[in-house]
Amino acid sequence: MKLLGLAAGLTAAAAGWAVWLFLGASEPVRPLPPPPEIPATTVASLRATALPDLAGRPQALEQWRGRALVVNYWATWCIPCREEMPAFSKLHDRFAPRGVQFVGIAADDADKVRAFARETPVSYPLLVGGPDAIQPTRALGNAPLAVPFTVVLDREGKVRAAVLGRVREEALAELLGRL
Repeated sequence: MKLLGLAAGLTAAAAGWAVWLFLGASEPVRPLPPPPEIPATTVASLRATALPDLAGRPQALEQWRGRALVVNYWATWCIPCREEMPAFSKLHDRFAPRGVQFVGIAADDADKVRAFARETPVSYPLLVGGPDAIQPTRALGNAPLAVPFTVVLDREGKVRAAVLGRVREEALAELLGRL
């Protein structure tokens, strides 16, 4: 009888541990890595970028001067890109009243981006850069020219983060809270 109780207890403990691992162990929020040293001319070039929005109207990143800016380079075929967009939308809603603007730049064609936006609406502007949209990110530290790639500029235009790969929501929220 005692052996049966011990087995049941061990089974319950193992099941609880497995659920804890599956649902995600509570990890401390690791801050985003510091960005590489990026010349002011590169940031000026980024701000001067003007790309069409989903309606085809050109939009310059310069229009958000004076706001902190989160620029996310993505593509409709990129699963990690698609997965992080709901978190970006939520963070945009949370931090927009505090002067933070998110912008998505799609390395894709306009029809695919419009179809994606109908399926998965976001609360921030999506601009269409086409397949070459990712090229300027090499100067921002994206040597492999891969997506997702996210750049965070503070209100003065200084690069505070440049992240290749999926950005953890908590880490980005922590950084935005300090801007």
